[in-house]
Amino acid sequence: METDKSELERIVRGCIQKDSKCQEELFRMLYGKMMSVCMRYSRDEDTAQEVLQVGFIKVFDKLEKYDFNGSFEGWVRRIVVNTAIDHIRKSKRDPFSSSEDYLYVEEDEMAIEDDAEQNVELKAAEAMKALQMLSPAYQAVFNLYVIENYTHKEVAEILGISEGTSKYNLAKAKKKLQDILQDKIVGI
Repeated sequence: METDKSELERIVRGCIQKDSKCQEELFRMLYGKMMSVCMRYSRDEDTAQEVLQVGFIKVFDKLEKYDFNGSFEGWVRRIVVNTAIDHIRKSKRDPFSSSEDYLYVEEDEMAIEDDAEQNVELKAAEAMKALQMLSPAYQAVFNLYVIENYTHKEVAEILGISEGTSKYNLAKAKKKLQDILQDKIVGI
């Protein structure tokens, strides 16, 4: 975010005072980045918009707790990611117990092959579409681990699954993404 600290403080304090102009300013300032976060957890733009709006409501409700230490954008991102995960849980009751693409395994049963890295350049929109083709369970694990940099232990706690299941589903998500992207490249 390119806003200096004093400007950010002014906007945040205005939002705390329920100043609609400051709220709009904050929303516009972070909309693009937070929308891209929501798109990674959603299958369509309408759902992403819905998640983003709920996320911003939570941000505005919790602004008084922000202490201006650390990255404000990171603080907002965490709220938006948690909102997206909550949306997945609510919309599928428990996508991790009934999805055909989701297999529970114990840590000691893990036998995951290392994925071969491919040097393929794709437009961001194509990569986003491929990510949206994953099941909600694969999407959530992939996003939390790869994009949001949570550990498998943290992913497991957030999603209510075992660490082994997190690792297994990350490997399956990577494989599925690789297959989807490979099909796109071959189809070109």
